[in-house]
Amino acid sequence: MTDTNQQPAVMLCGHGSRSVAAIEEFQTLAGHLRRRLPDHDVESGFLEFARPIIRDGLEALKARGAKRIVCLPGMLFAAGHVKNDLPWEVNSFASENPDIDVRFGRELAIEPKLLRAAADRIEAAEASSRRKVGRARTLLMVVGRGTNDADANSNASKVARMLWEGMGFGWCEVSYSGVAHPLVPAGMEHAMRLGYERIIVFPYFLFTGILVDRIYNGADEAAQRHPDIEVLKAEYLNDHPLVIDSFVDRLDEALNGAGLMKCQLCKYREQILGYESEIGSPQVGHHHHVRGVGTDADHHHDHGHHHGHHNHSHHQHNHEHHHRTHDT
Repeated sequence: MTDTNQQPAVMLCGHGSRSVAAIEEFQTLAGHLRRRLPDHDVESGFLEFARPIIRDGLEALKARGAKRIVCLPGMLFAAGHVKNDLPWEVNSFASENPDIDVRFGRELAIEPKLLRAAADRIEAAEASSRRKVGRARTLLMVVGRGTNDADANSNASKVARMLWEGMGFGWCEVSYSGVAHPLVPAGMEHAMRLGYERIIVFPYFLFTGILVDRIYNGADEAAQRHPDIEVLKAEYLNDHPLVIDSFVDRLDEALNGAGLMKCQLCKYREQILGYESEIGSPQVGHHHHVRGVGTDADHHHDHGHHHGHHNHSHHQHNHEHHHRTHDT
């Protein structure tokens, strides 16, 4: 058996769902993560709607002797659950167990591996059709979950823009499965009037569930009303290998620290979808050299603004942090 005192344990924290399929997909992903991290004791649990709950998983790790635990949000964006609910769960456990070093990792967010996984899902949808329609004649519809947090909602727009430019679609629209507007039916009706031969509907979701079903149903209904336009449904991210890679990256960040300069999506630093040839290109016209913020010594562009580095790990959640859950 792995000595869990040597390597920190990992708690994969899911939202939970009333969908049995969604819970099964989450647990399948947790299984992939266990196989990728054979030297770590990995547990998984949910905030609500399903068992085991997160507290059960943390207690199980404790019972097996874990002295360090990294809690990874199994969520794409930092809305209410990542900003408030998960920290509350983790903080409660940590305050009752001061002898255990508990850390809270970052949400998956938007980064090159997830964009590449998204592109793979979209390309698979294109390949499923017998019709030859170029991307210039295709509209990409990126669908986000939709929350009452405008910051989280705006991430869907950023994903959409990077896929649009990176893959060369003629147009791109964003809609949401609930709460935020436009909802999928309104978004599809608008998209249908723009004159494109094909619409690819891509839910930027980790797992299936009621909301993904709602998205696909909305796409089907729009297709029936407009039979002259081809509507393709791309698969959500699910357990794409690059999603697993992203969770491993979040674990590494939590343990070893992360640069606060937001360069993950810089086309000069990373192989960004559609701009692969520009990695490493010299940048001119910049006047200061940024050092010591987790960037390469020769990566010195300033993006034209001051880096305030609003790192979400220091967000205040209206409760006390007496331990190192937010030191990443």
